[in-house]
Amino acid sequence: MAVRTDEGIGTERRGRQTLVWRATASTGVALVVLITVHMVAHHFVVQGTGGLRSYRQVLQYVANPVIFTIELLFLVVVTVHAMLGLRSVLFDLATGERARAWISRALVVLGVVTVAYGVTLIVTLASRA
Repeated sequence: MAVRTDEGIGTERRGRQTLVWRATASTGVALVVLITVHMVAHHFVVQGTGGLRSYRQVLQYVANPVIFTIELLFLVVVTVHAMLGLRSVLFDLATGERARAWISRALVVLGVVTVAYGVTLIVTLASRA
């Protein structure tokens, strides 16, 4: 009598879960680096009282192409990390494949809207310098 095993079942899903976990972990590591750069550049290198920049200083700071790029990267990484984390929490609550597919699509849309709004704000600030 032959015994059926489930070795091949769900391998695609496990592969996707591994990819999502790795993306979450790598964006987490990137966040540690980017938040360190952000904190040092925004608060520890500032001339003035209390480590805070004035509005004019922020405009000049964001107008620097290197800082502009770092801030955009920070925005994208934090948004991706947040959407993946929220996806994991919602997947713990949703049991059906259809619900999970809807959640994934909704979070992609939310992430794109968030990044688009953030880019608009950063570009607006940089253009005012």
